[in-house]
This record gives sequence, C-alpha cells and structure tokens, in this order.
Amino acid sequence: MKGRIWTVPNQITFLRLGFLPLFLILMSYERYKWALLVLVIAGFSDGIDGLIARKFNQRSSLGAYLDPIADKLLLSSSFVVLAFEKQIAWWLTILVLSRDVLILIVAAVIILASGYRPFPPSIYGKFTTFFQIILVFMVVLAAAYPQLQLALLNRVLIYIVSALCVFSGLHYSFTIARRLNVHPPAA
Repeated sequence: MKGRIWTVPNQITFLRLGFLPLFLILMSYERYKWALLVLVIAGFSDGIDGLIARKFNQRSSLGAYLDPIADKLLLSSSFVVLAFEKQIAWWLTILVLSRDVLILIVAAVIILASGYRPFPPSIYGKFTTFFQIILVFMVVLAAAYPQLQLALLNRVLIYIVSALCVFSGLHYSFTIARRLNVHPPAA
C-alpha cells in the first residue's frame, strides 16, 4: 500500500462523504425518493472505488482507513435519522450504535495499551454490515414507495440485524480477548 492521498478511489470516497449531509438533509425533510437516489449513488460509488483501487493498483493507506469510516458514518447516521423520522425503532439504532462504539473502544484501548494491531473484520461483522445496508435501503425504499408493502420484509430484516449485532459484537469481544491472552501486550 502506498502513501498516496489523491488517488481516484480516495477522491470517490471523499465524494461519498460529501453525499452524507445531502442524504441526511433529504431524509430530514422527508424527500425519500431523492434520499434513495443519493443512497444508491453512494452505494454504487463504494463499489466503484474498491474496484478501481484493486484493478489499477491504487490502494492507499488513507483509503484503507477512509473507506470503512465513510461506510460507518453513512450507516450510523442513517440509523439515527431513520429513528428520528420514526422509520425504525430507537432500540435498534441504539443497538447498532452501541456495537460500533464497543468495537471502537476496544480497538482504542488495545492500540493505547499495546500499539497498533490489525483488526480484520470477521465474517459475522461483514454479514452484520451487509444486512444493515440492506435494511437501511429497504426502509428508505418503503418510505419512498409506501405502496410496495415492505413492512413484513423490513420486520424480518430488523430481527436479522438485531441478532447479528449482538452475535458479532460478542464474537468480536471474545476474539479480541482471546488474542490478547495469547499475545499479551508488551509492558
């Protein structure tokens, strides 16, 4: 990975970060069809930046950090604004945010105690993120097009996301604890 900053994938990621306030504003003013369009463009840009980075060898250290941060910001803020708009329940938003905060705190403590160590996402974490993205998309789609009758599907997705949040959060905690016991931090 190179230390380049202004690669095309990073520029696309910065653009995606720029979509975030627009998406939140559109959601806040109940412009769900426009918000859905911005969400689709943001999702498409996420796929494109990764593809370009791999295909044209434009991976960078900044991109390795920036891309998941952009994804998390979009997802986390989506849950918050959807809860404020009463499109999803607050308990689900709190569960999703609590899991992310737990992971961030554990990572920060480990970095402070023992220096940087990579924390690759688990398959359960990836499933959790995937279903969170699908849920946000489906909830915004249902708000934009209420005639589609997506309430039952969204309810099922809510339970899947809830279960995956709890399971992946516990899995992550136990995995990190086990790694620290095997390789204790340097004194």
